Amino acid sequence: MPTQQRLNCSAFRHAPVLLMFLTFSTTVSAQNFPVRPIRLVTAAAGGGNDFVARLIAPVITARLGESLVIDNRGGAGGVFAAETVARSAPDGYTLLFYGPSMWLLPFMRKAVPYDPIRDFAPVTMPVSSPNILVVHPSLPVKSVKELIVLAKARPGELNDAGADAASSAHLAVELFKSTAGVKIVRVAYKGVGPALNALIAGEVQLMFPIAGAVTAHINSGRLRALAVTSAQPTKLAPGLPTVAAAGVPGYESIALTGIFAPAGTPPAIIQRLNEELARALHAESVKARLFSAGVEAVGTTPQEFARMLQLDMAKWGKVIRDAGIRED
Repeated sequence: MPTQQRLNCSAFRHAPVLLMFLTFSTTVSAQNFPVRPIRLVTAAAGGGNDFVARLIAPVITARLGESLVIDNRGGAGGVFAAETVARSAPDGYTLLFYGPSMWLLPFMRKAVPYDPIRDFAPVTMPVSSPNILVVHPSLPVKSVKELIVLAKARPGELNDAGADAASSAHLAVELFKSTAGVKIVRVAYKGVGPALNALIAGEVQLMFPIAGAVTAHINSGRLRALAVTSAQPTKLAPGLPTVAAAGVPGYESIALTGIFAPAGTPPAIIQRLNEELARALHAESVKARLFSAGVEAVGTTPQEFARMLQLDMAKWGKVIRDAGIRED
């Protein structure tokens, strides 16, 4: 038998042993993981993702015996943070925690230096939050149906307080406009804070901020809440109907977040990270703090998050294209 054939046959005979060895090695490395600090790259300090990251960091650190270090890299819609993680070693020691702008940017820009599917391994969807449809108290509507009637009677006269492009607040109103068949004009502001201030001042008439950003203003009477954007009523907005039940059948908009590892990270390490993150998110003290901030702890499996990510990209990619949202 030629030498090359003997080598190939030998390699084939020993393949099961090699596979078993590699599987054993990966399992052992996952059991020993981590042996140094883990870096969690997220958005700018002070934002919602940063709040959640710093809330779970002490819990993760205490359980794993190694620090979870928060690395704030805001700006450019998540490009800086995502590119940093995509180019990191796939060993579980560098993770990305970001919102939907990271995976929706490819629909709005001609060039993005990463692929949200190819370059990342989903770990978990840690938290989510519904948006709340709020209006200025001077607007003569007290329900979603009344708002739709008014908007149709005055096409193009009502203004939405627009936060960042393709933010959950922006996408929620675009979906509302297309589903309800109304013409509402977006007035752009630099961030949720300025947009809410403009709404409270009466410069614009309505907005779809996330629950945590607007609950205090609803309770104080500075804004009137009409409905919540989730498919089902939520304890985060007690007493509010859903937009779907209040007049726009099929409507649903939820602000998702995601934790990712670089593509190629061993599945056993992904699973270990997923389990530890889920435990941290569902610790009673953490859940209570999240709920008081208008956020729900989730902690999906990697497989569940991967499916949700694909559905989210398909749904909002269409909304972005139909609305002509661009960032180039």
